[in-house]
Amino acid sequence: MVAKRKFIGYWGCPPREAMAKASRMCHFGEFIDLDVDMNAPSSGLVPDAYCQIVTNIVDNAMYLKDELRLIVAPVGEDKCDGARFAALILKDIGFDVMEVRNTNFERGPITIATSDLPLIEKADRIIDGVRHPSRKKFVAIPPTHGFWGVPPHDMHLLELFPKTTHVYGWLRCVEAGTPADLDLELFVDAGVPTIFFAQTFCQKTSLARYLAEKHNGLYIDCDGPLTNSVIAKVVAFLRLG
Repeated sequence: MVAKRKFIGYWGCPPREAMAKASRMCHFGEFIDLDVDMNAPSSGLVPDAYCQIVTNIVDNAMYLKDELRLIVAPVGEDKCDGARFAALILKDIGFDVMEVRNTNFERGPITIATSDLPLIEKADRIIDGVRHPSRKKFVAIPPTHGFWGVPPHDMHLLELFPKTTHVYGWLRCVEAGTPADLDLELFVDAGVPTIFFAQTFCQKTSLARYLAEKHNGLYIDCDGPLTNSVIAKVVAFLRLG
């Protein structure tokens, strides 16, 4: 009988030292990001009208229940109350959960967010850098557009943007290693046509909408798969914005 693989689950951007501690505790087990869409069946543990990313966390954990040795769970300002409640639920039903708070405000280099990589590759590299830090530096280019926010549930959204799009918002904070850095999260370059994105039902929708109005950008939210309406709004803004 083949033994099942064992993973260390995590979400958000845990502190480096927490990831290292978890790795040692689990004898250098493989990390797996519970934020992302794994096409897991519904666990029924959260409401239908709920943040899709937090839904992913809970559904993925239940889907991988027999393979998760530990969950590293950011529950502070670096993530959200939804993640804090998810950690509580998962711990209550029997998962081994290590609650952490990333309070680092010493910004690291930001080069992926300002590079000429395709936007979806920028996001993938930033997300993957949480578990596989890279020392590679990229050359900055002037932005023609901006994407502000968090990684969408449906990453195909990012394929609509040109390579000259800069990354702002929480995703930029993750590259800097400072996910609770609100000052950096609020930053956008003046005059750059920017789309402000948040998951439907996420509390960041209020911030995204406010910033879009403040900077003459476009506010969009999306829940689940990308819709034709969202595609049309994004394409129109990128062409005319």
